[in-house]
Amino acid sequence: MKKKIEEILETIWTLNEQDKHHRRDIIESCEERGVGRALPEMESEYLISRRGAGIYLTTSGEKAAETIIRRHRIAERLLKDLFQMEPEQYEKIACEFEHIWNPTVTDSICTFLGHPTTCPHGKPIPRGECCRTFKKEIQPLVRSLANLNVGETGTIIYIATLHHRRLDRLSSLGVIPGNRIKLHQKKPSFIIQIDETNIALESSIAAEIFVQNG
Repeated sequence: MKKKIEEILETIWTLNEQDKHHRRDIIESCEERGVGRALPEMESEYLISRRGAGIYLTTSGEKAAETIIRRHRIAERLLKDLFQMEPEQYEKIACEFEHIWNPTVTDSICTFLGHPTTCPHGKPIPRGECCRTFKKEIQPLVRSLANLNVGETGTIIYIATLHHRRLDRLSSLGVIPGNRIKLHQKKPSFIIQIDETNIALESSIAAEIFVQNG
């Protein structure tokens, strides 16, 4: 039942983003997912309330829904950016991850990804404690090459591009995960150093290369 309740919370949150609070919208969406029978239990646990023709999240329900949405959308970012999965693949897997990740795992992955603000579909990712700490105290573990400062060094972690020819070209130049780089220049083009070789990159390509500082 816990999984069904979490799916309903996610459904209501998503519909609320579309300004849909009507009971019919929510019930129909829940029935499509086969979780509609959990609604009465959620009401008894004060996760939702019914007012007129609408179903609304209570304060407790909203907090729980926010946690689930955060896990789901961070999972989507991980699967798309790091593993280059297509939407039909990462959406299905993200639906499983959202039920099993704990706060520590979620915050660790969020930090690894550089505290992304939106999912691959452009929807906002609710902020976590790690994001608030990051803004005040630390840099993300992984950043786009475009966001490095001149003189900084790092290790390439992944390259977020769907262009196979671009990957082949970068690979032939030694721009591959695991290699260390140093940023020498950002304008008019990016100049990076790998071993003793300097390589010029367009800004659009630099934005797709993610490195871990240090």
